[in-house]
Amino acid sequence: MPRYPDAMPTSRRLFERGRRVMPGGNTRTTVFIDPFPIYAARGEGCRVWDVDGNAYYDCINNFTAMIHGYGHPNVTAAVIDQMAHGTAFGAPTRSEIELAELLVERLPSVQQIRFANSGTEGVMMAIKAARAFTERPKIVKIEGAYHGSYDFAEVSLDSSPTNWGDMPASTPYARGTPRSVLDNVIAVPFNDIEALRAVFAAHGDTIAGVLIDPMPNRAGLIPARKDYLEAMIEIAHAAGALVIFDEVISFRLGHSGAQGLWGISPDLTALGKIIGGGFPIGAVGGRAEVMAVFDPTRGKPALPHAGTFTANPVTMCAGLAAMQALTPESFAHLDHLGSLLREGITGSLDLHRLAGRCVGLGSLLKVHFTALPVTDYRSVYPGPAERERLDAFHKGLLNRGVLSASYGLFALSTAMTEDDARAILGAIDETLGEISGNSDHGLVARSGAADVTAGSPKNAMDDN
Repeated sequence: MPRYPDAMPTSRRLFERGRRVMPGGNTRTTVFIDPFPIYAARGEGCRVWDVDGNAYYDCINNFTAMIHGYGHPNVTAAVIDQMAHGTAFGAPTRSEIELAELLVERLPSVQQIRFANSGTEGVMMAIKAARAFTERPKIVKIEGAYHGSYDFAEVSLDSSPTNWGDMPASTPYARGTPRSVLDNVIAVPFNDIEALRAVFAAHGDTIAGVLIDPMPNRAGLIPARKDYLEAMIEIAHAAGALVIFDEVISFRLGHSGAQGLWGISPDLTALGKIIGGGFPIGAVGGRAEVMAVFDPTRGKPALPHAGTFTANPVTMCAGLAAMQALTPESFAHLDHLGSLLREGITGSLDLHRLAGRCVGLGSLLKVHFTALPVTDYRSVYPGPAERERLDAFHKGLLNRGVLSASYGLFALSTAMTEDDARAILGAIDETLGEISGNSDHGLVARSGAADVTAGSPKNAMDDN
């Protein structure tokens, strides 16, 4: 098996080469690993290979975007067909209507939709749409929740105990963030109805909308309570404000995303990642009345919006093929694999007597090394010991051929079988045994969990 970093000499050389022309050697902060990131060469199914030829089960899937893994035949065929006809035009195409129709059909709260080029842009346009519709400046967001690289969405993204108070302070994520940005974003604790009521009581007539990810990844991957979301809509609407769901990640939880699972109808929804079939994409959708702020048919719209590569037909065709392949059976399969891994990881943590827990829903799971109840951003904020353990966990998995996020996030793909999931669980168990110093007495030693011949993906679906 590969041993990081010694088994990655080509990645090391590429990193040094990249540093000469790019700060940090690449273009994404999130993929950096100390002392250098692993550079990918190719992907197939649920696996990726690095430039040194090391193979990994891909359990991050481009940070949740590749829900079918790599090389899905329908997506590949759709892209090849469109490439022969053109990649981008200064005109709309039939393909954007077809993908829009599919998304509107799957999301009852969305009557109209507009495309962008990233999830960040989708959230940005949702925030701007709420402001244009209400003609108000302020946004309410959850402390610690990630919504992309936009000043107003980044407020209080990584606040720390040094600036915590009874209520979250609006803290900058990047140096140079204008004071005016902080003044127009109000951070609130997660799943706290009374805190939300207090904020609206104090600022209700200036609030354009509430931005929430129903299962915020960076804030712990803890699901929002349904009563909290229902109260949020009631409180916001009573004040004339909108509710914005960021489903850039959570849309992979089911046929109609998290809002379908919860039975909640937000006013606006931001999308991205899986709806592009592996190509850059973002979107904002919602009630026609609100989406009218983008409409140019009666002159300058309240919110002009363009983009050279917005709704390009290659992305639209790839996204349509990927979404059509996400059937109820696909989601049942992903749910089965996610449950298998969450239960197995919990059992392995207990077996190795490690403080920790595995949370999430569907194809998303996250490992926290804490003995405390996991309830919100503050409850999972890692101290030095937890950070060290997360780093050991991440690199221990790399050494066993499993690629995950450095902060404990896993995102599964439809290309995975139950055999794959059990092999991944075996690698996790071995890693946790190594961390605990109990590597000879794990689940692998007891049951051979990494070397089984279980059912096919079809069998896994039947089990649900």
